[in-house]
Amino acid sequence: MEKFAVGLLVGGIIGAVITANNYKMRTLVKKSQEEVQAKLDQFMDDKIDDLEKGTEKIKQAVKEKTDKIIDKAEEKLDKSAEKRKTSARSKSQTKANEKPANANA
Repeated sequence: MEKFAVGLLVGGIIGAVITANNYKMRTLVKKSQEEVQAKLDQFMDDKIDDLEKGTEKIKQAVKEKTDKIIDKAEEKLDKSAEKRKTSARSKSQTKANEKPANANA
């Protein structure tokens, strides 16, 4: 679309040069060029807005995905820490139980 727009503007300029001798044609060409330029500006603004909206959607999706991944990682860390605590407790209880038995022997 951008190539078309550039070609259209170049064609308008060439047409203006060809019809430069006729005042009515010059004003008509200038008016047409201004209208085309306004439409192109609006088109490009719309396209930029669409791209910005798309990037916002992508940012939001990435944020949600990373939040889920972080939550899962935190859950795994919590489970791992809990396992370590329970295994450390059971080891200390086993050692505590073994000491009095060894003391009697």
